[in-house]
Amino acid sequence: MATYTYPTFPYRAPADLMAGAPQRRPLVVIGAGPVGLAAAIDARLQGLDVLLFDEEDSVSFGSRAVCYAKRALEILDRLGVGDVVCDKGVSWNVGRTFLQEEEVYRFNLVPDAGHKRPGMINLQQYHLEEALVRRATELGADLRWKYKVVNVQPLDDGARVTVETPDGSFDIEADWLIVADGARSNVRRQLGLDIEGHVFKDRFLIADVIMKADYPAERWFWFDPPFHPNQSVLLHKQSDNVWRIDFQLGWDADPEEEKKPENIIPRVKAMLGDDREFELEWASIYTFQCRRMKNFRHGHLLFVGDAAHQVSPFGARGANSGFQDTDDLLWKLALVMKGQAPEALLDTYDADRTYAADENIRNSTRSTDFITPKSKVSRTFRNAALQLARQHPFARKLVNSGRLSVPAFLVHSALNSPDADAFEGNMVPGAPMDDAPVRTDGKDAWLLDQLGNRFVLMVFADRAEALDPGTLALSEALAREPVPVETLVVAAHGGQAPNGLPTVHDRDGLVAQRYDARPGTAYLVRPDQHVAARWRQPHTAAVSAALNRATGRSAAVTPPTRHSVSA
Repeated sequence: MATYTYPTFPYRAPADLMAGAPQRRPLVVIGAGPVGLAAAIDARLQGLDVLLFDEEDSVSFGSRAVCYAKRALEILDRLGVGDVVCDKGVSWNVGRTFLQEEEVYRFNLVPDAGHKRPGMINLQQYHLEEALVRRATELGADLRWKYKVVNVQPLDDGARVTVETPDGSFDIEADWLIVADGARSNVRRQLGLDIEGHVFKDRFLIADVIMKADYPAERWFWFDPPFHPNQSVLLHKQSDNVWRIDFQLGWDADPEEEKKPENIIPRVKAMLGDDREFELEWASIYTFQCRRMKNFRHGHLLFVGDAAHQVSPFGARGANSGFQDTDDLLWKLALVMKGQAPEALLDTYDADRTYAADENIRNSTRSTDFITPKSKVSRTFRNAALQLARQHPFARKLVNSGRLSVPAFLVHSALNSPDADAFEGNMVPGAPMDDAPVRTDGKDAWLLDQLGNRFVLMVFADRAEALDPGTLALSEALAREPVPVETLVVAAHGGQAPNGLPTVHDRDGLVAQRYDARPGTAYLVRPDQHVAARWRQPHTAAVSAALNRATGRSAAVTPPTRHSVSA
């Protein structure tokens, strides 16, 4: 490829793992795609030893997943790679939809100011994976390349994994196994675990082309454009002057023929409409799929990312939801592995992330039905909405060229403590937290960068130095909990809280505004930056009860039926 040199990661002979086989390891991850690597990084941040197997020795071939939403970027910030991704990627907030050559709909993913990250970053998957590999290595994750998992045998207290390498095969046991081996998961197939849903009868061509163009960094989507009549086309800018173009082809298209350069290049030339020079970098054919496993937890096997669920690519819900899987899973798994929470806490990973997967599948299916209608009724509706959108603003909201990835609000999670006080706004228990600008140690900073990887009680005050004695006593009690809670003071007028409590200044008042907060308001924040509970005036018993509930140590958290796999 003209713009990227693929790295080769070093192979290590498995002599250390063969000695005394089968050895037992606390945590094994299968698959070094973005989601598997995120799981390994998060495990290290939680203080867990982790061993990762991948059958290849480089990053993925081709750009593949390219759109990373604001919430995914915030997760990558917590993992320590957000700056690398955003510095290399192309940021954008605006999407435009056209009928033929006329714009009929426009959206802005981040319409208000005061957020660290943009609505989306476009970056080829290979760049992201390389950054994740560097970070995982830096943190001490044990990454094994050219290690192919050929068999998994579930155990009552873990799993036995058979691995093939250039130097022979061996077995190894894991207390816990995270399966991140992608949409064609060999582990899922070998264990006979169903993946249910719908495969849509249409084909799309991905064409990555290298060219210099003055198009803005926006998402452009065409219905029935003159250069590709009766079909749809999507255009995205990536790094290194690479542009992603998706051409709808129809179900009858021959995938092998359509991937040939002599058939792709005329399509691109017709789209550009000029003599602009370009180079074809990569091409692929895909179909829409909206499917998921019935359950993501099977005993000590935990499925994440595309191995657990698949959605059509319009909407960028694949890798983004995969990052949210590991974001939800790893802090829970760490508490269980450290003996700080019951194993039933992991059933809430299954419940919450299958709920999120259903939401993604529902939105992705609606987009797919609009983009590729398969019935006379749905086509009539689609065409009518597009025609009306030319003149009538109300119809523009009906135009669905891919509702883009947003984080799941886990409002039904068993880990949430219901509100006892009245609040306005979106920061309900179960919500992913909104970011906002703050100042700390005399420097500009961001709220979410002060949170994550541990439980935090975020307390609002007028002046930090005047924090009331009750709040100080509460902070001391929470620090002594079996799962310690750190107190973070958010002060309207700056200052430093007593006893060395971490303090930030609500620089523009946006933290209080977005959290409907006043002096005395407090939020209990999970390690994955989701709201667990909130109060106008917290007291020790209420916060302790909410912490017990958020860590699965409360009778209020009724464990669902356990799911296992026969050996």
